[in-house]
Amino acid sequence: MATVGIIGAGYVGLPLAVAFAEEGCEVVAVDVDSRKVDAIVAGDSYVEDVPSEALRRLSVRIHATTRYARLAKADAVLICVPTPLSPNREPDLGPLMEATRALAEVLQADQLVVLESTTYPGTTRERVAPLLEEAGLAAGRDFHLVFSPERVDPGRTDFTLRNTPKVIGGLTPACAERAEALYSMVCDRIVQVSSPEAAELTKLLENIFRSVNIALVNELAMLTDRMGIDVWEVVEAAATKPYGFMRFEPGPGMGGHCLPVDPFYLSWRAREFDIATEFIELAGKVNQQMPYHCVAKVQRALNQVGLSVKGARVAVLGVGYKPGVSDLRESPALKIMTLLGELGAQLRYHDPHVPELADFGLSSEPLEELVTDSDLVLIVTAHPGVDYDLVAKRARLLLDLRGVTRSIAAANVVRL
Repeated sequence: MATVGIIGAGYVGLPLAVAFAEEGCEVVAVDVDSRKVDAIVAGDSYVEDVPSEALRRLSVRIHATTRYARLAKADAVLICVPTPLSPNREPDLGPLMEATRALAEVLQADQLVVLESTTYPGTTRERVAPLLEEAGLAAGRDFHLVFSPERVDPGRTDFTLRNTPKVIGGLTPACAERAEALYSMVCDRIVQVSSPEAAELTKLLENIFRSVNIALVNELAMLTDRMGIDVWEVVEAAATKPYGFMRFEPGPGMGGHCLPVDPFYLSWRAREFDIATEFIELAGKVNQQMPYHCVAKVQRALNQVGLSVKGARVAVLGVGYKPGVSDLRESPALKIMTLLGELGAQLRYHDPHVPELADFGLSSEPLEELVTDSDLVLIVTAHPGVDYDLVAKRARLLLDLRGVTRSIAAANVVRL
């Protein structure tokens, strides 16, 4: 059975480690964060999609370490490190380049190297391959190189690694065949494309599609707010059309490691080809504006009951970037809380998945006590299991940014 190395034991890498271990593979999980390594060794999962029980059960097959040297005996190495944006919203390939350099020092002939980290078209061929070839081996001849984007939606149970088609773009046909043989162990369907560049762009297109359509409905939400029209009613009515329309819902902004970041990878790359990707840029501007619009809604809602934001007790429900997860990356809740704090609001929050917000000096508080003791309750992320009917009944003033109270008609409930 194959030995699989995984660089980056985060939201992408750890589920992959478990999946291959469950198929009988030996897994070497490398991460520069010793706390993650210690947690894996102890069998304590820090990723919602990976139960701690699974880590403990598979502990004889999953070997966590900070040492790249352990990858020398792997048949395949999957790179799953973060690819964030710089403060200037340009690609930050620093973590990827560091991981690639470290891998090059232990790279062996005939190994398969797969880049799963989302990036712009050309990264695998133009940036990763040359660094790996510094080991004296030629990509596509002495070792196999592939780009295969992660496509799993954290917290989702209907589509998982197993039943989500796996896109593969090899540097050569032989590279792609080697990767297909590997991933067929954990994925039911493999989709081969002609090149790493096609696979890289496939992932970006998927997220840009969502970003643009979310921006469209968010822009309509701002317009309907001015026009006095219920945007949720409009979305629900439009969604009854059985063709030609795909439902997207408005919200306080986009979060996570993909949608707020990935589109800008392509817009940055496009500038090198003298192309302005105006849809992508505009969608980004609209979605980044939504937290400001939501804060303005808070101000108006408080003003209507004779209160100012300054000194008001505002309770935020849900701070993770999406329902059912603790991931705070790019969460619009954090931006909204920062803006409200700057205006003088007294902030509190409830989130069953996030016990503490260290940057705000806050801890999650019990729901009922929080709701009844606040001037305004703000639903930012609608986690499952929260009784929103109870929230609407107990809150003095409720502002729902997620539309979960659409069936409730009450004077104290305001919606996006």
